[in-house]
Amino acid sequence: MKLSCLQENLNKGLSIVGRAVATRTTLPITQNVLISTDESRLKLAATNLEMAVSCWIGAKIEEEGAITVPARLLTEFVNLLPNDQINITLTKNTLKLKCARFETRINGLDAQDFPPIPKVGDGATTKIEAEALRTGIGQVAFAAATEESRPVLTGVQFEFEKDKLTMAAADGFRLGVHNTTLLSPVSNKVAVIIPARALNELSRFLADQEEPVEITVNQQKSQVLFHLKNIEMVSQLIQGTFPNYSQLIPQSYQTRAVIDVAEFLQAIKMASIFARDGSGIVRVEMTPGVEPTPGKMKISARAEEIGENEGEIDALIDGEAAKIAFNAKYVSDVLGVIHQKQVALETTTSSSPGVIRPMGVDNYVHVVMPMFVQW
Repeated sequence: MKLSCLQENLNKGLSIVGRAVATRTTLPITQNVLISTDESRLKLAATNLEMAVSCWIGAKIEEEGAITVPARLLTEFVNLLPNDQINITLTKNTLKLKCARFETRINGLDAQDFPPIPKVGDGATTKIEAEALRTGIGQVAFAAATEESRPVLTGVQFEFEKDKLTMAAADGFRLGVHNTTLLSPVSNKVAVIIPARALNELSRFLADQEEPVEITVNQQKSQVLFHLKNIEMVSQLIQGTFPNYSQLIPQSYQTRAVIDVAEFLQAIKMASIFARDGSGIVRVEMTPGVEPTPGKMKISARAEEIGENEGEIDALIDGEAAKIAFNAKYVSDVLGVIHQKQVALETTTSSSPGVIRPMGVDNYVHVVMPMFVQW
């Protein structure tokens, strides 16, 4: 193998595939990155056996070849090189890099020993705008469980039907559901569970993508492929049945408060400082106003040993006065991913779930279970 490329491009490519490099593993070669020539480009690939990321960068190829080298070592070295041309040559299993007045030799392992990057091939294929996919992932993936006790809850359900994509995630205490439109419809309804970890990595790649993303789901192989410009990511699917979440979304309410997102988030964050020693509980009290005065929402928290905090914001309240308590983190998490200026908080009783909906759009709903407190 003999080629040359720009330090900037190689550095970026290594940072992309580095997200899939295995950290703790019984297969040491998965801590390496696969470097190979692919027609007139340089291909980088990494896998942790659950997820694989491939990236192509522009390069001047003189001789074909492939090798795997320790990912962390190569990434750290390339990151410190000057922004100049890098000349790369492979002799047996030693990779030589020369850039400006710096050069290094890295001992690698044979590319044949690297786990094959899955080829998804046939399956249900569709396309979606990169920004729409990124927004959807951002609004649901954080609600997935992090504990492995119920594996299906560590993923996000993707449900493709005609030209609609519904993404849903839940961890037993909260539920996020986001609907978006596909650019090309699917012929049959498909529902799969994709690990939230893989989607969070995908979301990083989508940040500077302008072209649509192609998604291919192969249920027989239990894999999904996301094809971006110069990047491909393959993830294993999670086996199992996702809970029937639609029955968890309350269809009516007794009290509905419309509040400013920034004000609500600030009040929750202030209260959460005092809620840390009190199981993270913040109390929300809603009092309707009498025309022309707006209603009030009081947000408070108390910790026996530290003290207490109370904040008040204006709210347009429809219905009765109400009290409900939440985990502060769950509320601040959802408010942090809403791009609209106002949200509606819908409640029925202090022991029923609270529903948060952004105002002006109807494609997102978030349900938060209440905390039980003595009022």
